[in-house]
Amino acid sequence: MQIVVMGAGYVGLVSAACFAEFGHKVTCIDQNPERMAALLKGDIPIFEPGLDELVAKNMERGTLVFAATLMPAMDSADAVFIAVGTPARRGDGYADLSYVYKAAEEIARSLKRYAVVVTKSTVPVGTGREIVRRMHEANPEAEFDVCSNPEFLREGSAINDFMQPDRIILGCESDRAAEVMKALYRPLYLIETPTVLTSLETAELIKYASNAFLATKITFINEIADLCEKVGADVQVVAKGMGLDGRIGKKFLHAGPGFGGSCFPKDTVALARTAQDKGAPLRLVEATIDINTKRKTGMADRIIAACGGSVKGKTIAVLGLTFKPNTDDMRDSVSLDVVPALQKAGAVIRAYDPAGMKEAKTLLKDVTWCDGPYAAMQDADAAVILTEWNEFRALDIKQMKAALKQPVLIDLRNVYSPADMRAAGFRYVSVGR
Repeated sequence: MQIVVMGAGYVGLVSAACFAEFGHKVTCIDQNPERMAALLKGDIPIFEPGLDELVAKNMERGTLVFAATLMPAMDSADAVFIAVGTPARRGDGYADLSYVYKAAEEIARSLKRYAVVVTKSTVPVGTGREIVRRMHEANPEAEFDVCSNPEFLREGSAINDFMQPDRIILGCESDRAAEVMKALYRPLYLIETPTVLTSLETAELIKYASNAFLATKITFINEIADLCEKVGADVQVVAKGMGLDGRIGKKFLHAGPGFGGSCFPKDTVALARTAQDKGAPLRLVEATIDINTKRKTGMADRIIAACGGSVKGKTIAVLGLTFKPNTDDMRDSVSLDVVPALQKAGAVIRAYDPAGMKEAKTLLKDVTWCDGPYAAMQDADAAVILTEWNEFRALDIKQMKAALKQPVLIDLRNVYSPADMRAAGFRYVSVGR
């Protein structure tokens, strides 16, 4: 089938490459000239394991092409995916839908035949209806259906999530659109992937409700971690005991410094704002947002306390800057709260991240950037693990101790065993243990 994907960002590029891998002919459109120039040369502008190989493979066999304009791809398109950004608006937290609506109107003006217009971007409930209205207004003669097909791609494992998803959500309201969407995803039908066929509004809400629930689950275990510290319990064992209950499950029960990234922070706020506008406030989601915000800003205080109550004039080694491992994404990362707060308290920061330093350098100032974890720890008064990259999971304890001025490790991801670190002579601080 012939597919057009508007947006070569994270969701758009992964989706385009994976649809091409299925054998469909995909044209990926992006109007950012720098990004397009890089893609045409085979350079991937985002860090995602396996994506560069998948893009190169399908460019070579001709199933994936990149272009700066919709035409002439629209002449034969069966489906057009909108995968542009929906950042939170400054001031009120609502999702900024200007890019989505601009893309929809451009599609309407370019349509020459029937096509299904698919929202892959995360959009609030009601967006699909508004897209229909705007497209008809832009081109009253256009023949199309609008479908909501939310993505559930985790950064760091997005290709596997696309190829072997837990479910496919199709918000289609005509048989014709449903048949097109089923044909696009036929390879996944062969592996019996569960598919939910529903309305536009329901599909849009499934995405937001899913992210809000996972964010709430993270926040819950973080609050339990705080209680564990007060009563002498171990949050990791508590989480294991909880997770063995099939009704709860073990995922997203990892205590830490709070959630960040491109999805949970903005999606919880957008959902809460929508619910308030509709007169059905989601108090649990509102509490999750508030608790998580305070938790991230409070992590610097935890580090300062572990350093004896003051970091003035002290050097702190920060290991990990991205919001999670296996990505270069810095959006709403806890490091953006912790590093400036430590600097304000008088600390000197040495930092290392395996993939995120290029982006971090544009967001964090007056930091000494290092080429490895031991270089960051050299002559530092304490080390802090902010992101649980695999290369931080098996550090040489003797080499760490030799590099640091004082053997102090604040492990905000609970990577190491408290008993082992204490036996090695470290002052070791973790979360909920």
